[in-house]
Amino acid sequence: MTGSTSVTPSTPVPGVLPPAASAGLPRVVDLLAARAEEHDRDATFPYQGVEAVHEAGLLTLTVGRRFGGDGAGLLDTVRVLAELGRGDASVALLTAFTLLRHAEQDRTGSWPAALYRRLLTESRRGPALVNTAGTAPGAPVLARRTATGWRLEGRAAGCAGAEALAWVEVRAVTDEPQPRAGVFLLRGECEGIEVDPVWDQLGLRASAGHDLVLAGAEVPADRALGLRPLDAAAEPAEALGTAWRDLALAAVQLGAGRAARDWLVGAPGPHGAAALGELESGLVGAEELLFGLAARIDAGQPEAVRRSGPVQLLATRAVLEAVRGAVELAGAAGLSRRQPLERQLRDVLSARPHSRTPQSVLAQAGRAALARAPKPRGR
Repeated sequence: MTGSTSVTPSTPVPGVLPPAASAGLPRVVDLLAARAEEHDRDATFPYQGVEAVHEAGLLTLTVGRRFGGDGAGLLDTVRVLAELGRGDASVALLTAFTLLRHAEQDRTGSWPAALYRRLLTESRRGPALVNTAGTAPGAPVLARRTATGWRLEGRAAGCAGAEALAWVEVRAVTDEPQPRAGVFLLRGECEGIEVDPVWDQLGLRASAGHDLVLAGAEVPADRALGLRPLDAAAEPAEALGTAWRDLALAAVQLGAGRAARDWLVGAPGPHGAAALGELESGLVGAEELLFGLAARIDAGQPEAVRRSGPVQLLATRAVLEAVRGAVELAGAAGLSRRQPLERQLRDVLSARPHSRTPQSVLAQAGRAALARAPKPRGR
């Protein structure tokens, strides 16, 4: 893969996975499933699973073709993530964040060209995970001016993959007289950054969503991106990037739902065709929503981009109900830690905070509906 200074995004080839990635995907899913219970129980990081995803070429699937990558579109991305979610939702989540970063670079070129070339070089050598670290409400990470750039101080909360990231994007606020906010790029193992292993969640326990403690981490000036006045009106998020994130993270949950369905169908017991049909219908509906909208977004339909929030909400609700239904149909076995169903339920529940909140999605959809409503005629 070679670097480029162009910011013209690649045009995705719809519905076509690279042959090597397609052939290796079933083996990767089986490997993830075989270790998922162990990593969940011990809350250990799934290094072997991430390595398998990398070796199959899936961790760089969305690298743009102008950078020498496959340039996979959103449809292929959600299909792959749904399959990985069948094996281990934690590994699928980690993969999702890295794929989203590569796709964003292809669209916006937000990283400096030389720095992105470095990431691609590292990605050829081994898994190079990337994620964005948020800050705790009311306690932003502070960026202080230095002679060569910035020094970061503070705590970034809940960064999935914290202990194994090659690069991390930290959202921070400058200490200038007129503060600015932006993203600061850090090496995962750089001096002045420490992982605080606080992650002890209900589910997705292998995703290592620990806090990052920043104590004087140095950031060169060219790695401070998108700095803008803090008191300015909030810049709207890139709509296409939001749509990719909505559908990608929902696909991880869909994968967990499929795994729950698969286990239930293969388990002994009088489940009843109609009850199984109810569960299956929910998953089919979620899949059609996600895959159908992803295909429309790949086709460049602006209205499809605007619908990602409601589709994400409806799909994840359907998946959650399907997994809850599977647990109920399984009876006592559904809540036994000897079986995967209770883990899959916990994973689906725990994936929701990574997505936009239902309240924000519904409020946005409501405002859009009001904006489209015909104005009453004056008397």
